[in-house]
Amino acid sequence: MPEGDTVWNTARVLQRALAGTRLTGSDFRVPQLAVTDLTGWTVRESASRGKHLLLRLTAPDGHPDGGRDWTLHSHLRMDGAWRAYAPGERWAARPAHLIRAVLRSPGAVAVGYHLHELALIPTAAEESLVGHLGPDLLGPDWDPDEAVRRLVAHPDESIGEALLDQRNLAGVGNLYKCEVLFLRGVSPWTPVGAVPDLAGTVALAQRLLAANRGRWTQSTTGSLHRGQTSYVYGRRAQPCRRCGTAIRKAEQGERVTYWCPACQPDRP
Repeated sequence: MPEGDTVWNTARVLQRALAGTRLTGSDFRVPQLAVTDLTGWTVRESASRGKHLLLRLTAPDGHPDGGRDWTLHSHLRMDGAWRAYAPGERWAARPAHLIRAVLRSPGAVAVGYHLHELALIPTAAEESLVGHLGPDLLGPDWDPDEAVRRLVAHPDESIGEALLDQRNLAGVGNLYKCEVLFLRGVSPWTPVGAVPDLAGTVALAQRLLAANRGRWTQSTTGSLHRGQTSYVYGRRAQPCRRCGTAIRKAEQGERVTYWCPACQPDRP
């Protein structure tokens, strides 16, 4: 599942493949953009905000919107992805029926699979799509104090669900939620108002995402070896790496949670 660091990495892939180039063709396979043609548009930059991708472009002279800046927005959710290919290279990442967008440039072809919330909007209106998000853990304007302020505004909500709420802080997904709370020794069901050192929890989340930025293998343990990259996430019934207790898994809200009942006690 894409998390903030994965989306950040994806934005860098598109930046390297397309930034500074003029598109030679486009193909959108979603109803809302089916007749949109970006041929001749210049890609200025690719950026991420939490789990949102923002590809910023400028319309060419002669176009009704010539010279204006626009943003192609996409959200990866659980299953979306962008891949960059060399011209003529086979698009082998996923089945063709999952393709939602194709952007061609002289040196690369960017293919978007199973993308969500695709929209082309004026860049000046980006906030209408991402303005509700909390501080971006990997953004240049990361503000831990603001993230804590937003979290404590809902003291009765479980910390497990609060960390996933992108309105509080943008970028944490289920993997980092589980791993951060294990490392902090906090039960996922602890009310936000009862979490000791909430600022420390927020700071750890940011450090973990930042440590994995720039690579596709996510690790919270320091090891990149298969089966050794997490403490609790995806390890149901396996022994805790600290105490040997069997890791547990349960539904929490709309997601599942992994935790060690010994290292993270006091589940209600």
